[in-house]
Amino acid sequence: MSIQLTSVTKTYGTQKAIDAISFSAQKGEIVGFLGPNGAGKSTTMKILTGFIQPNEGTVLVDDIDVVINPIEAQKKIGYLPEHNPLYAEMYVKEYLQFHANIHGIASGNINDVVTKVGLDKEAHKKIHQLSKGYRQRVGLAAAILHDPTVLILDEPTTGLDPNQLVEIRALIKELGENKTVLFSTHIMQEVEAVCDRVIIINNGKIVIDSHLKSLKESNEQVITVGFDYKIEEQFLQRLNNLTSIKNNYDNSWTLTFDSEEDMRPKLFDFAQEYGLRILELNSENKTLESLFRELTK
Repeated sequence: MSIQLTSVTKTYGTQKAIDAISFSAQKGEIVGFLGPNGAGKSTTMKILTGFIQPNEGTVLVDDIDVVINPIEAQKKIGYLPEHNPLYAEMYVKEYLQFHANIHGIASGNINDVVTKVGLDKEAHKKIHQLSKGYRQRVGLAAAILHDPTVLILDEPTTGLDPNQLVEIRALIKELGENKTVLFSTHIMQEVEAVCDRVIIINNGKIVIDSHLKSLKESNEQVITVGFDYKIEEQFLQRLNNLTSIKNNYDNSWTLTFDSEEDMRPKLFDFAQEYGLRILELNSENKTLESLFRELTK
């Protein structure tokens, strides 16, 4: 495995930022790493990069222990942090040469990396002259310059216009063919467009780790239904394939079913059988966004 976390815990005083989390990722995987603010995402990524150490657990990058041998592990990692710190007074290629010197690698592939991230037309400029989107590209170029096996990208599409989004998505997917990519973002559409798998963390614990394909193939149906008068929750429990019930207000309910069959006609039959009138009926597929809200509320 390119990334392997086992029972990793990090505490700040009495607060557990992450609580005994475990997950792994292998070459060729693009993993979306999601969670609300304060959930433990940034702490996990800082531990992976060796910036901070865990209190407990084991962290391996390409079978190198990040705690025992952080420098060797960092050689395997390309990291684009959320706020993308850059030396704004440097020219683009000057900045990338600076990174090449840090990694002790030849500068011959700088032009290739500049082209790969779409910086050719901006490479003659100083970084402070670039738009936010192009600064993101500079950060991404620096992250991949030394050809790492693991890429950790924290909000990599921030500030990009729609055309740039398409280009950077394509680049991340290309990089993910022979690298391990951990991709953190708040934009669910980006995860669905780019990632193979999603991990959601909340309150320092992993609440889901699943392939997107499995989530999309779920038989779960979420239906909001409003009746003409108030009924009790126990009454609705007579419905088949019902997995959860939520009362929104008064006579409105959100019902979750696990069934391949469309449950809307069943609701009409149910209403007719018990002399109810349906005043509202809305159905939605279980999206990543709705799943995220459900797991992190």
